[in-house]
Amino acid sequence: MITERHAPDLPGHAVIAQRWNRAVFAHWRVDPAHVAPLLPPGIRPDVHDGSAWVGLVPFVLSEFRFLPLPPVPFVGSFTEINVRTYAVDDDGRRGVVFRTLEAEHLAPVLAAHALFGLPYRWARAGVRTEGQRIEYRSRRHGGTRAGTRLRATLGTEAVDTPLSRFLTARWGFHERHLGRTIWAANSHEPWPLVTADIDVLDDDLLADAGFPGLAGRTPDSVLAMPADHPGFITRFSAARGIHPPVR
Repeated sequence: MITERHAPDLPGHAVIAQRWNRAVFAHWRVDPAHVAPLLPPGIRPDVHDGSAWVGLVPFVLSEFRFLPLPPVPFVGSFTEINVRTYAVDDDGRRGVVFRTLEAEHLAPVLAAHALFGLPYRWARAGVRTEGQRIEYRSRRHGGTRAGTRLRATLGTEAVDTPLSRFLTARWGFHERHLGRTIWAANSHEPWPLVTADIDVLDDDLLADAGFPGLAGRTPDSVLAMPADHPGFITRFSAARGIHPPVR
């Protein structure tokens, strides 16, 4: 189980950096047997209290850059919304597995897909804040037109529990890319988390990602960054194949 809030040192130089803020973490318990077939080869569901967990996580991304270059021009700030679960490999690396990621700008979408194989979807997405309330909306361009509307009220009570660390202290991700399962590490300051409540959830993304029925259930955990937090810089190292090699 993850208990360390602080990221370990990156295994090599960082290749991408970006700022994250305004994150909301809505999570549901799921049977690990449902998650296992959806994972890349060579990894298995990571569980807490006997359950796998699936998250709907919107946030605002800015200052996207390929290191050591300055931020990519004309990108600015944009909304990203991901559906994710969690896995562990035979070397004990516990990370995120993204099922889908919605994003507004094509440049970082194409770059992340080329470098890491991440399952980005181009979408019209946005965020609106009013005091302690935050609302995210997205609608995918073309295809199924899957989308979401999530409105939450943020609390002020700080949260740091074994479950909150399990869901958020994730120092990398696993992905299937170019015929192999990869691991890409990231590093950032510990997540500042507060309690939150979901006021509205009208969502197709969870079902589209392979989890039908979750959006109709009350989340088992809702956390968020404090409303006035400026966010933090996240750095990613180059991807590496997991060991032993996937056949």
